[in-house]
Amino acid sequence: QVQLVESGGGLVQAGGSLRLSCAASGTIFSINAMGWYRQARGKQRELVAAITSGGSTNYADSVKGRFTISRHNAANTVSLQMNSLKPEDTAVYYCHADVQSNSGSYYYTGDYWGKGTQVTVAS
Repeated sequence: QVQLVESGGGLVQAGGSLRLSCAASGTIFSINAMGWYRQARGKQRELVAAITSGGSTNYADSVKGRFTISRHNAANTVSLQMNSLKPEDTAVYYCHADVQSNSGSYYYTGDYWGKGTQVTVAS
């Protein structure tokens, strides 16, 4: 089993910054993609940013130039630096990881989610 624990959410004024962090633990052989999704009230969950183990990144158009995703492969952590925050960035932010685990010589993959952290941007 794999657990993802997020931290760093909170309340910030528009134009401010926050940094989210997520740590993965458990039965981990390797982690492929890690990323951040968000879900605003009444809306569907959407991808914010993702990063592969090789460092390739992908961002939602709405956050390009403002958010930066990074990861530390050895520590199984991923972070999201959010600058120039806007009220429309208000949402619950979820960490996601595509993890390869093993039990002896048996390998398997799974998608895992954190419980989410609230980000509120006041206008």
